Amino acid sequence: MNTLIKTVLTTRANWGITFLRIAIGVIFAAHGSQKLFGLFGGYGLTGTAQWMESIGLAPGLLMALMSGGAEFFGGLALLFGLLVRPAAAVLSITLVVAILSVHIHNGLFMANNGYEFALALLGGTVAVLLEGAGKLSLDRVIAR
Repeated sequence: MNTLIKTVLTTRANWGITFLRIAIGVIFAAHGSQKLFGLFGGYGLTGTAQWMESIGLAPGLLMALMSGGAEFFGGLALLFGLLVRPAAAVLSITLVVAILSVHIHNGLFMANNGYEFALALLGGTVAVLLEGAGKLSLDRVIAR
C-alpha cells in the first residue's frame, strides 16, 4: 500500500506544472459551481440536468451531479494540489465525454461551440496526471 500512496502523491514536476495546475483548478471549480450551485451565471443542478437530458445524457440529474461534482471537487483538488493525479484522471474522462457528446460536431473553434477549449483543458489535465502536482502542493508535503 505504501508504494501505491507514493505513486499517487509523488511529483517530478517543478513550478511550471504548479501554475498550470492552479489555473486549470480555478477554471474547473468555477465551471462546477455553475453546474451545481448556479453561481457565475450557471443554471444550477436542475437546469444543468434538464440540458443534459435534452442532449441525450440520461439520467440528467445523475449526469449533472457527476460532471458538476467532478469539475467542482476536481478543480479544488487541483487548486490545492491534493490527490491531483486521481482528480486529473476523472477530469480527463469528463472532458473526453464533453468533447464527444457536445462539441465534436461543431468543429474545433469555440466561436462555433467547438472542442477547442475542452481540448486545451484536456491537455492540461493529462500533463498534471503524468507529472504530478508540482512544487507548491499538498501532495508534495504528504509524500515527504
